[in-house]
Amino acid sequence: MGHFALGYVFGKLTAQATKTKMNIPLILTLSVIPDIDILIPYVEHRGPFHSIIMAIIIFIPIFVLYRKSASPYLIALIQHSLIGDYIAGGQVQLLWPLTSQPFGIEISIRSTTNITLEWLLFIAAAIVMVKTKDTHAILQSHNSNLILAIPTFTVLLPTFLAFPLAVPIALIPPHIIFLILFLTSLLIDVRKIGCQALNKSGRKVCQWNLKGKVQ
Repeated sequence: MGHFALGYVFGKLTAQATKTKMNIPLILTLSVIPDIDILIPYVEHRGPFHSIIMAIIIFIPIFVLYRKSASPYLIALIQHSLIGDYIAGGQVQLLWPLTSQPFGIEISIRSTTNITLEWLLFIAAAIVMVKTKDTHAILQSHNSNLILAIPTFTVLLPTFLAFPLAVPIALIPPHIIFLILFLTSLLIDVRKIGCQALNKSGRKVCQWNLKGKVQ
């Protein structure tokens, strides 16, 4: 859960520094998107998808279009490899394709050090999210919330389906909290879409008010 927390906190700080707004679901998704390589056959985990060089190259046209507004998203993306994976869990190919040499200090994800760090990051992120009302924003209906399906079904749910568990038991509570938050956000959006579809068909089964709530 350190990736979610780091991505959110660093994205938030970058948004404040650049005086730009940020899309929270997109920030959270980008913070773990490199791990999608786990699901791709014949692609090495912590390989090309974790390269900060590739991330920067991909973001060049995005910066051309959105300028400084793209900064929080790049930071959320590269922190995954540059900080999170560099510190814990093994080494990572930060500079691919220039070199395939892996880098990292390889603190075990099951070590007391890593568990403590992840809990501190989770608590810090939770405090910021509650204080800035970002948790409330995530639970408001918005089409961008649907992107949370990516981390939900590629990272969070597979974590609980793996045997043995891929994460230490001590880190299960933060996983569950993020999973509940993301699933709730997705269900709110799916329900809204369902209501709109039924209403368009002439079946006025529910109404959606300006605050994004079913009546």
